[in-house]
Amino acid sequence: MMSKQDFNWENFETKGFGEGYSKAQREEMAAMYEGTLNEITEKEVIKGTVVGVNDKDVIINIGFKSDGLVPLNEFRDLESIKPGDEVEVFIEEQENALGQLILSRKKAKIVRAWQDIESAFENDSVIEGLVKRRTKGGLIVDIYGVEAFLPGSQIDVKPIRDFDIYVGKKMEVKVVKINHANDNVVVSHKVLIEKDLEKQKAEILNNLEKGQVLEGVIKNMTNFGVFIDLGGVDGLLHITDISWGRINHPEEVLQLDQKVQIVVLDFDDDKKRISLGMKQLTSHPWDSLAGNLEVGSKVQGKIVNVADYGAFLELAPGVEGLIHVSEMSWSQHLRNPADFVKVGDEIEAVVLTLDKDERKMSLGIKQLTEDPWTKEDMSTKYAVGTKHKGVVRNLTNFGLFLEMEEGIDGLVHVSDLSWTKKIKHPSEFVKVGDELDVAVLELDVENRRLALGHKQLEENPWDTFETVFPVGSVHKCTVVSKNDKGAVLELPYGLEGFATSKNLEKEDGSQVEVGESLDFKVTEFSKDDKRIVMSHTAMFREEAKPAKKAASTKKKEDAADKTPAEKSTLGDLDALAELKEKMEGGKK
Repeated sequence: MMSKQDFNWENFETKGFGEGYSKAQREEMAAMYEGTLNEITEKEVIKGTVVGVNDKDVIINIGFKSDGLVPLNEFRDLESIKPGDEVEVFIEEQENALGQLILSRKKAKIVRAWQDIESAFENDSVIEGLVKRRTKGGLIVDIYGVEAFLPGSQIDVKPIRDFDIYVGKKMEVKVVKINHANDNVVVSHKVLIEKDLEKQKAEILNNLEKGQVLEGVIKNMTNFGVFIDLGGVDGLLHITDISWGRINHPEEVLQLDQKVQIVVLDFDDDKKRISLGMKQLTSHPWDSLAGNLEVGSKVQGKIVNVADYGAFLELAPGVEGLIHVSEMSWSQHLRNPADFVKVGDEIEAVVLTLDKDERKMSLGIKQLTEDPWTKEDMSTKYAVGTKHKGVVRNLTNFGLFLEMEEGIDGLVHVSDLSWTKKIKHPSEFVKVGDELDVAVLELDVENRRLALGHKQLEENPWDTFETVFPVGSVHKCTVVSKNDKGAVLELPYGLEGFATSKNLEKEDGSQVEVGESLDFKVTEFSKDDKRIVMSHTAMFREEAKPAKKAASTKKKEDAADKTPAEKSTLGDLDALAELKEKMEGGKK
């Protein structure tokens, strides 16, 4: 029987937690406990198990000596979180001031995202992202919770004009650049397309041949043509190869991103420049022209171009005829085609020449009206002596051309402008655009010639002048101008006389100067040449010769000399008054 002294009361007394163990037992138990815990390091991502959820926090066991707390709002992306779920968390602190383990799921996601991004960059792998919004120059794409920049030039191989269509959609991208300094990530969708296009491009170039029909997408437009994407290969569709008809800009018939059928027209040896055609897929409009179209046929069309030399009339898209300016009016004076037609006018014309092989046609619109020279009343309307009014259209050294009506022109010779004035050039008398009254002097219908005169509207005053300015008559004249040969004198009735230099000497030996008004004697009169020659010197030299005669005789001679001069100077007053009135009326 055990004695009192041998009884150990410690085996039967209630102990506290951890008491009642020997030192060896405690060490053994501690070793066993430590073996169930994980070694953790702050600032790292680790997996944990949800062991509880309350209104504010989620309690997570990561195998550490204590559980950690994560705010419930960090699990908003999960529909429900419950005990037993495994999640990744970031260890912020092993033990804070309250002895708690601080965890973060949000930071765990960011760290893991960057790890995945770097892995994708290193392995050149494809990742999927969500386009969140557009920004200046491109798009913002969410990949693993990190916002990455997708430049506009890296969205597609073709230019993108509307970025908004991608917002809210998923897109596969590759990481092309990581800037750790400012946590910036650049991605590209274009590189994925380019790889696919390389094979397609190689296949297209290997099989490319003239006449091959392909399908492409319009990627760019210019005023000279359209660039078409053939599947990684670009070709140029020139504006002249879009339509058989005339167009001013490709946008009139095509639009961006439109799918079109085209044919290969040509390419260089390296196949870097590919020329494409669209109109070549349809037959030429000339081949479908009406069989009854011939010279003399009337056609209708629209003016599509106006040039200095004429206008082009489009009968159908691709079928045009030239209306030369000379075929627009019977008038012999060429004008600007814009005076007759303008772009967009729909008019009728007559076929003048037709070459279906060369696909050329010339047209006329004046042929729609009768040639004025062939009208029946031409010979009576413009009979010799008839009076008309016309418009001055052209001036030459020898005369002027007067348009009587459209297609009827007449020539007025410079000598037929005035009876009295010596006109060296028609510009001294009229200017282009003036109206002029004329009389018909000659008509030659066969050769289309019409001679006209302006002075013939009045009687020839030189018949009267012959009696007013006979040789020996004296008239007071004003010197208008002088030259080496002599002086031009202003006579009554608008006439001009001429005096040679030796006949300008005064009685005192000096010369008559410009502007002086003196008596001059007529020494020569020619009605045919319209020439009156005069002399001032003759006024005193002829009187000085008979000095030896008696004074009485001299007086008689003086009286005899003066009498006819006075009579000729006065002339027939009634006839001259009537002549002057006619001439002044003609000038007006």
